Amino acid sequence: MTLYFTKEHEWLRVEGDVATVGITKHAAEELGEIVFFELNTSAPEVKQGDSIAVVESVKAASDVYAPVDGVVTEGNPSLANNPELISSDPEGEGWMMKLKLTNTAQLSELMDDAAYHALIS
Repeated sequence: MTLYFTKEHEWLRVEGDVATVGITKHAAEELGEIVFFELNTSAPEVKQGDSIAVVESVKAASDVYAPVDGVVTEGNPSLANNPELISSDPEGEGWMMKLKLTNTAQLSELMDDAAYHALIS
C-alpha cells in the first residue's frame, strides 16, 4: 500500500491498481464541519483534474478533483447519511471513492507524505 498526495489536498491510498481517494486532514480542517457530500456519478470514467465530487461545509463548498485517470468503482456509502465522517476521519473512514487506475504513470507526478507536509508547512 502506497500513499500519495496532490497539491489540491487529495490523498490516494494505492493497492494494486485500485486507489482509495479522499481529502487530507489539512483540507478537512480548513473547510470546517462537513455537512454535505455528493459524488459525481454522471461518468464513471474520469480524467486527472476532473471534478469528481462536491463537499460542503459550514464555511464553503469545494470541488474534489480526480488525482489521476481512472474509473470510479465505488463511493463510500457511509457518507450519504454521515458526511461529517470527512471532517472527523478524513484519511480513514471519511474516504470518498475508489478508482481503478487507468494510467499508473501519473502516480509519479504526485507527492509523498514528506513532500505534502512540506507544502502545507
